Amino acid sequence: MRAIWSDTVLAESDDTVVIEGNHYFPADSLRREHFRASDLHTVCPWKGTASYYDVVVGNAVNPAAAWYYPAPKDAARAIAGRVAFWKGVRIVD
Repeated sequence: MRAIWSDTVLAESDDTVVIEGNHYFPADSLRREHFRASDLHTVCPWKGTASYYDVVVGNAVNPAAAWYYPAPKDAARAIAGRVAFWKGVRIVD
């Protein structure tokens, strides 16, 4: 699987976990030069508190387009150390 935005591969892995229709990529599969920490945090009742990354390609920024759970609840432990995408990031096989 590949996560693509602005014609750029952000992450690539054969080991994604799909939860609620979202592919969670291993953190080590991210091309880190395209990510910067965001101040956004949200709470999911069963997964826990999510943190976000802005996705950056050249001068283009997609704010909070990637998220992860630094300390997921037990019910979501399968996504520990993984990152998912939205806001126009395409996931392709």
